[in-house]
Amino acid sequence: MKLVFATNNSNKIKEVKVQLPAQIELLSLEEIGCTIDIPETANTIEGNALQKSTFIKDNYGYDCFADDTGLELEALNGAPGVYSARYAGNNKDANENMDKLLENLKHSKNRNAQFKTVISLLIGKKNYTFTGVCKGTITHQKTGNQGFGYDPIFKPEGYDRTFAEMDLKLKNQIGHRGKAVQELLLFLNSENKK
Repeated sequence: MKLVFATNNSNKIKEVKVQLPAQIELLSLEEIGCTIDIPETANTIEGNALQKSTFIKDNYGYDCFADDTGLELEALNGAPGVYSARYAGNNKDANENMDKLLENLKHSKNRNAQFKTVISLLIGKKNYTFTGVCKGTITHQKTGNQGFGYDPIFKPEGYDRTFAEMDLKLKNQIGHRGKAVQELLLFLNSENKK
């Protein structure tokens, strides 16, 4: 079985590839000749994931999965959410996004937040959805140099350091994307045994 992961992030592909059963061949967008930016114009995280997987299925014909992630804050009524990557503007600058978020939380005692990843899997004509959530808090300043995005200001529940201070193995175990990928892999492994 061939399955496309609709991402250009080579680290994400490597991470998932090693966990798949041998009968599933994972292909990147590059390997199927997709060089364009897939639209992400839905108003929900779930919608964006489905939009990306549907785009590949409709235009390239492959079974595939795509993910989308958002950071949701209680004090900001769930913002930035689906707009996390473009919070400070369309250039998707992580430092500008973090600076804007810290500024907007400057006078807030409530720093509760959660990362949410949704994976949309299209096999044949069926869509399956897998969700991973990691709860935590937003720190008052950036700490650490691992990871990407909001990792330097997100401290997961039960830990005294940010995602950016953790190694990738631990982040994948406790993090939102890791949890969603685990759900996906459990499903693929069970389908593979049928």
